[in-house]
Amino acid sequence: MQFKLRHTATSFPDALIVPVAQQTGLEAVLSLVADLTDTPIELLKSDFKAGARELQTLYFTEENKRKRLYLLGLGESPRTNDVLNAFRSLVFKRKANLPTKLGLSFLHKNAPENPAPWVEAAINGLLLGRYDIGLYKTDKKPEDGFDPDKFHVEVLVDAPHLEVATVAVQRGQAFAQTHFEVFDLVNAPANKKTPQVLADWAVASGKQHGYAVEVFDEEKIVKTGLHALHSVSKGSEHPPTFIVMEYKPKGEALRKIGLVGKGVTFDTGGLSIKPSTNMHYMKSDMGGAAAVLGAIEMAAKLQLPIHIVAAIPSTENSVDSLSTKPGDVIGSYQGKTIEVIDTDAEGRLILADGLTYIVRNFAPDVLIDLATLTGSTIRTLGTYAGGLFSNNDDLVAQLNQAGERTGERLWRLPLWDDYNKELKSDVADLKNFSGSPAAGAITAAKFLEAFIEKHPAWAHLDIAGMAVADSEFASQKSATGFGVRLLIDYMHSLMEEA
Repeated sequence: MQFKLRHTATSFPDALIVPVAQQTGLEAVLSLVADLTDTPIELLKSDFKAGARELQTLYFTEENKRKRLYLLGLGESPRTNDVLNAFRSLVFKRKANLPTKLGLSFLHKNAPENPAPWVEAAINGLLLGRYDIGLYKTDKKPEDGFDPDKFHVEVLVDAPHLEVATVAVQRGQAFAQTHFEVFDLVNAPANKKTPQVLADWAVASGKQHGYAVEVFDEEKIVKTGLHALHSVSKGSEHPPTFIVMEYKPKGEALRKIGLVGKGVTFDTGGLSIKPSTNMHYMKSDMGGAAAVLGAIEMAAKLQLPIHIVAAIPSTENSVDSLSTKPGDVIGSYQGKTIEVIDTDAEGRLILADGLTYIVRNFAPDVLIDLATLTGSTIRTLGTYAGGLFSNNDDLVAQLNQAGERTGERLWRLPLWDDYNKELKSDVADLKNFSGSPAAGAITAAKFLEAFIEKHPAWAHLDIAGMAVADSEFASQKSATGFGVRLLIDYMHSLMEEA
């Protein structure tokens, strides 16, 4: 899609999209639309309530040519994620017959005081609406061949907002491209997505966007002492990788942020094997890694003044005669010994090595890990929020605010020391699973806390219910890209505080 910004409404493209929130000024918006389309205002008020993703198609004549006007509902008090999904839904549903000359209007009294976040989300959504999940289909339908190069989009804003809107359009395009790549990674099946594939993606992205990437192969993983990661990998024919990334801004960095993402490219549960029902979704058990990959790429694209160091321990958790067995005692990069009670609690093992490695080798100001870690979080929060665990109240506040702004919401759960007894082992320094189905997300977080070297500003995000979701865009659960926009918004908040 090609984008152009204008601040006048002397003429309109073939189709005009007017996004509208449920608000006190709704009648004023509808009055302008009624005048343009020659539609009775009472009829328009009766038919259109501006509910989330509600779409009303109207028609008007300009220069003796009939044109479309789409009233697009955003719901009440929409967050940027609501705007994004409304536009994505519109394009997804109508991409087979959408006019190639589109206008996106914020000139109908429908814009917030600062329209930039909505403009960015709208552009992101317009582009994501053409995402094709059928990566390996051989019989694509004609409408699947949606050609974005044929589309021209004019963004109409008031003159004082042209500069911020221009930046917002660029950001929306940048986010969409990274989201495409993250979607592809998470949606790809395990036979197309090994640990080496994640490493290759990081190397290619680093070269393109200007950040450093080092990939540890199995030999270096063992030599470095990443014993917990290596233990999980033993059951797979595909060797593990340990991906270390570093983005440095050109000028002085405001903060150094450490990120760690769980990169299990498929999780059978190991010898503590999972039930077969829904095991195919375990291809998405690298959703935390995808969020970290997307976030560091976006930070580099936007040239944020934040120093980012990141680690992705990546492996399959498979079944083989060499697999780690329940009851085995393994080592870790930190030096602690771990009794493996449940081989399906493997994510915390590889994260333990990643967390300690980042702290010891880079000493970040803030440490955040993201992982599709526990079903317990899904049972607690459903698919509406990720679990948030932290030892720092200020960091919790900042991440929660970023979650509310982006719609990638989090909910804090406790880290009380009372739970430490659940990890007590008779034969090792600690065990990886309490053996009880209760408080599973909390005890997993407490396990990770033992490997952060007492870092004072750490947050663990359990995004098991958020990395994939049911939606209108696929017949099964598919990638959401959760975490990318959350992390970038959080980093922007640090810039505003500086």
